[in-house]
Amino acid sequence: MSNSMVMPKIMYGTAWKKERTTELVVQAFKAGFRGVDTACQPKHYREDLVGKALQTLFAEGVVKREEVYVQTKFTSIDGQDRSQPLPYDPKSSITDQVTQSFQTSLSNLGVEYVDSVILHSPLRTKEQTLAAYRTLESFVEKGQIHHLGVSNIYDPALLIWLIGEARVKVGVVQNRWYEGNGWDWDIYDICQANDIRYQSFWTLTGSPSLLSHPHLIALASKYGLTPEQIVYKLCQVWNITPLCGSSTLAHVNEALAVEGATGLLKDTPEVRQLWDAMHAA
Repeated sequence: MSNSMVMPKIMYGTAWKKERTTELVVQAFKAGFRGVDTACQPKHYREDLVGKALQTLFAEGVVKREEVYVQTKFTSIDGQDRSQPLPYDPKSSITDQVTQSFQTSLSNLGVEYVDSVILHSPLRTKEQTLAAYRTLESFVEKGQIHHLGVSNIYDPALLIWLIGEARVKVGVVQNRWYEGNGWDWDIYDICQANDIRYQSFWTLTGSPSLLSHPHLIALASKYGLTPEQIVYKLCQVWNITPLCGSSTLAHVNEALAVEGATGLLKDTPEVRQLWDAMHAA
């Protein structure tokens, strides 16, 4: 994260917020969030309403542009709903699709640059994936994007390949981090070895067994936090940036309070016990 602000330790996720997107993003930032995640994918995101929220926050003096980490995504045609207006011409080349999508994102968000743009998932082939990534690299060279990454990549060999092919460093991987994929440790380990920031989604809702695990409950009791707060804190201790998409102000405040919680360290015996249990699951 060298040529722009440091990625916040927790990001506000805007998927499925629909018409409430502006209201909820404004609420999250007034509470203290400084990072927002969206996508140029009308099927699941209202990127335009994220932009409206940002303009409201800037106009009211809540934050300045340089204080906000803005992240969006290029979503290939496989992830789009063709019954809705698309952000690009699906008949055009991958290069043109990415270019059109990014220009749509700049317009939607009302910004001159985006801190991070990630591929919403690998494309159908390696060649298409690399073509999309190369196009995003060209916008990094122009200063319109500061960091690149990829989401929904669960094949370790494919991630290692992309790391090797990239001219602009793969700086972000955003994946489901939940019990259904064993908390994605193989991809996580690659990220740690290559100085890539791992972002998690489905962090809470996807792991009911983790939230009720005896080791985690014991940590919550010891440190005076809720089980949900402990999960977010462990993410931060383990160099994971979780996405929080809560629409409830109380939960937003609880998530933000985690950063100020002290004492829970990576190598304490109780944290190591939980780490080992999650790896053995």
